[in-house]
Amino acid sequence: MLGLATRGRCFYGRTGCKRWLSSTRAALYDPTKDIHRIPVALDYERLVSNKETIATNMKQRNYDSGGIFRVADLYDKVQALERELGQWGADRDAVNVSIRTASSKEERQARIEQAKHWKERLKEGTAQLDVLKKQLETEALLIPNDTHASVPIGDETKARIVRVVGEPQKPTEHTKDHLALCEARDMVEFEQAAKVSGSKWYYLKNQGAWLELALVQYAMQQAHKHGFSPVLPPDVVRASIAYGCGFQPRQHEASQIYSVTTPSMDASAPPLCLAGTAEIPLAGLFADQLLDEDALPKKIVGFGHAFRAEAGHGSAQERGLYRVHQFSKVELFAVTTPDQSQRVLDEFLVLQENLFQELGLCYRVLDMPTEELGASAYRKYDMEAWMPGKNDWGEISSTSSCTDYQARRLAIRYLETQFKDQAGNKDVRVPWQEKEKWVHYCHTLNGTAMAIPRILIALLETHQQQDGSVHIPPCLRKWIPGEPNII
Repeated sequence: MLGLATRGRCFYGRTGCKRWLSSTRAALYDPTKDIHRIPVALDYERLVSNKETIATNMKQRNYDSGGIFRVADLYDKVQALERELGQWGADRDAVNVSIRTASSKEERQARIEQAKHWKERLKEGTAQLDVLKKQLETEALLIPNDTHASVPIGDETKARIVRVVGEPQKPTEHTKDHLALCEARDMVEFEQAAKVSGSKWYYLKNQGAWLELALVQYAMQQAHKHGFSPVLPPDVVRASIAYGCGFQPRQHEASQIYSVTTPSMDASAPPLCLAGTAEIPLAGLFADQLLDEDALPKKIVGFGHAFRAEAGHGSAQERGLYRVHQFSKVELFAVTTPDQSQRVLDEFLVLQENLFQELGLCYRVLDMPTEELGASAYRKYDMEAWMPGKNDWGEISSTSSCTDYQARRLAIRYLETQFKDQAGNKDVRVPWQEKEKWVHYCHTLNGTAMAIPRILIALLETHQQQDGSVHIPPCLRKWIPGEPNII
């Protein structure tokens, strides 16, 4: 998925990422108060048992490492109060039994009063336990995923270059940026879009519209050839699904979410928002599902629109289509077993690179460092294309492995194949306490196949000719009327 933040990377890449649903969002969405959300299944024992290691990981990812110690403290309090409530319940039951054996009316009344005391104490303790559990879950949801041992430690300057494909073009006196190339062909309209929607919104027109449609069709077809099933997801999602995907707050960040409300919405209705990436509704497609191990991996490719409230600072490096509020995107998503996830991550990278090679782009693959990982990412690779008009690299894609981070928050699970061998006849009902031994959380992965504005920039600037024309890669021509070689 393409993310959103610094140096022009996070807006499109997964940087520090998942920042668009940020800290000020606490006022907009509180997961503990959302009665419609899918219950999360966090492994508190693992968190507490590994708190020192997790604290180090959080520091390396530029998170508040104190969060894990707050989780450990709250977990201890929850455990202690649960033990107390268990003892109080036993004491209440003993008193209730003794009422029936009271030898006098006075003794019976005294024991009834004792029972009332324990009942009230249990009521207060249960309420206190509910508060503690909500506090525990709130803090635990802010803990980011673990990090792959090979991930570089530090900020974006520590990104490791995995490979560079192609040779960056040196700008000449004839080199133009994408905005000049678009305006010369009447492909984009910003001025009227500003009247209609505001700054950093745009119309794609004429060959610009055809190029977007061609890029979408090309990416969808290539993904299908690689075993991905096509999906057209909704662009409006419940905030709980976005939160479950790991789009969660960091401190001192402004909210980047577009909330969706109408006057007719009931106060108890689940909060809605515009999807910041198709990753969110694609993940939601598997939410609260128990899949058969034999059916995995499930690989899907979705076309949708991404909405980002943050659109840069208007610098020359971000002009034109480089940083906008809405863009079209073809997104890859997969649900796997833990043993399959690395292989599928490699498949994502192969597909993405094949796309960019056929488009004739010069690009590089980066193994992103700890501070550039979003909350859900275990490992993330960015792909940057050389953009001659900028005379710099610009992010065009990324891909991430999220292990079971999202699956635990969205209840995406699978049933081991061996369960059927153990259970025998499929019509035989097996108690859940027996069946759950064979149930595990899936791994999820996501990646951008095609983010139209950035690819369009790289395409136009890379294939511009000295006479001002732009060469169209052969793989796109059949989706453009007249199948032109140049525009």
